Amino acid sequence: MKTFKVATYNIHKGVQGIGPARRLEIHNLGHAVEQFDADIVCLQEVRAFNRQQARRFKHWPDQGQADFLAPEGYTPVYRTNAITKHGEHGNALLSRWPVLEHRHEDMSDHRLEQRGLLHVTLQVQAREVHVIVIHLGLLPGSRLRQTQQLHDFIEREIPADAPLLVAGDFNDWGSAVSRMMATVGLHTNAGKQYPTYPSRLPLVQLDHVYARGVHRVSTHVPRGPIWGCMSDHSPLLVEFAWNAP
Repeated sequence: MKTFKVATYNIHKGVQGIGPARRLEIHNLGHAVEQFDADIVCLQEVRAFNRQQARRFKHWPDQGQADFLAPEGYTPVYRTNAITKHGEHGNALLSRWPVLEHRHEDMSDHRLEQRGLLHVTLQVQAREVHVIVIHLGLLPGSRLRQTQQLHDFIEREIPADAPLLVAGDFNDWGSAVSRMMATVGLHTNAGKQYPTYPSRLPLVQLDHVYARGVHRVSTHVPRGPIWGCMSDHSPLLVEFAWNAP
């Protein structure tokens, strides 16, 4: 049975801590992403650039974070969600498999939160797979409206019989988003929780990989002190297998 592995990780813009204690974690994150050995890595809060942080941290990478984090042989895809005073950040996907096309859609629900989805079409083990990387809003109403927008995007842009993964930080502490996702055939965890937030003592699962057209073989959240240092979220790793024809 051929399988493939997907990781999703909110990297908190590669920086941790508050005020003078802020520290650069992007280099450690690079080692972590490489260790995932995942076919597809979905990332949120990825910086394209930030002039203020580049001045502050001596070892700030010259590349955008998506390019910097991509292991050798992977193709990075990045699209901006938010433009700020000093730079911009958004979602990214790193793929071991060929990238066929990609697009972005703005999902901002109000002026205080700039959000978006990244849709990438991949050729995985000779099959076409659609992957959406997403980071939903902090307000419950925003999340529900953004989930409906996601449904509309899927119906409009993705063939009904195509394998589909929707991965990212859903910011949902309850079950409202999961119930909405199930109405379009997208499922996660089969009722089991894999807490990913906060990373120092994970209590709730905010990060998910929803899927249809493939089935879940295993799910894993790395544990240990190092994972509490690199981001406020823990990564989620999921192995999938193809559904029978």
